[in-house]
Amino acid sequence: MPDIMGKMDIAFPNINVYLNNVPKEFSVFGFTVALYGVIIGCGFFLALLLISRMAGKTGQKSDDYWDIAVYIIIFSIIGARLYYVIFSWDYYKDNLVSILYLRNGGLAIYGGVIAGFLTAFIYCRIKKKSFLMMADTIMYGLVLGQAIGRWGNFTNREAFGEYTDGLLAMRLPVEMVRSGEITALMREHMSETANYVQVSPTFLYECMWNVCLLIILLIYCKHKRFNGEIILLYLGGYGLGRAWIENLRTDQLIMPHVGLPVSQVLAICLVVFAIVMDIVVRIKLKGQEVETWPGLKK
Repeated sequence: MPDIMGKMDIAFPNINVYLNNVPKEFSVFGFTVALYGVIIGCGFFLALLLISRMAGKTGQKSDDYWDIAVYIIIFSIIGARLYYVIFSWDYYKDNLVSILYLRNGGLAIYGGVIAGFLTAFIYCRIKKKSFLMMADTIMYGLVLGQAIGRWGNFTNREAFGEYTDGLLAMRLPVEMVRSGEITALMREHMSETANYVQVSPTFLYECMWNVCLLIILLIYCKHKRFNGEIILLYLGGYGLGRAWIENLRTDQLIMPHVGLPVSQVLAICLVVFAIVMDIVVRIKLKGQEVETWPGLKK
């Protein structure tokens, strides 16, 4: 591997992969389109297809999910941005207009998930639908969308972790990453002639974790015992992985006056919440016949 990397190159030296000119954007009829946005959009679309498929498989109306999708997409993006801005306020407070620059990244998945849950809850109350059943179905698309969306972090050269020389170690040119995310340990391992930092590809770790979680949810589908159980499996499974991955990242959003990574604290809380609620609900429903999916043969 060369010591001098091209500005747009990305490398994985320990698996001998060197990617030349990985773009952050492209032009269509004179308009510049950020790959970050395209990947997020693809994630939403494929998530909707999976949700629709799961709805049909479990005896629900797919149209209900296409109807709610527009609202969830809009408010999830707003929520993801607000969450990120709130915990990065020192960066945005002197340049409020930059809050609107979504193409540069800066969407916090937890903010999107919280906003999506609230949107779905309000929608279900208005339409008199079962929130827990719909949310269970949406979880399949959510985790798929997250797995795909993390590749937007890859093209944006963001959401990476501390220095590593492990199998999947990734190299990024220094000029393509935010200076505040380059740690002393990364600089310590830079040679005098190198123009790159070597980091942990946490975007890839989370993508792989989400794919594994999706497989588990798909396998468990026929064994669901109560509405809301898939939500708990998602919250616990995702929280467990995120608690570990967040510890590696160098762009952590820190809780004011506490000094702890907000996403890591939230992840741990979600794991505890999911375990406790699952136990409580199972005890409460023990021996009872409970309707779950309306049309799925077990």
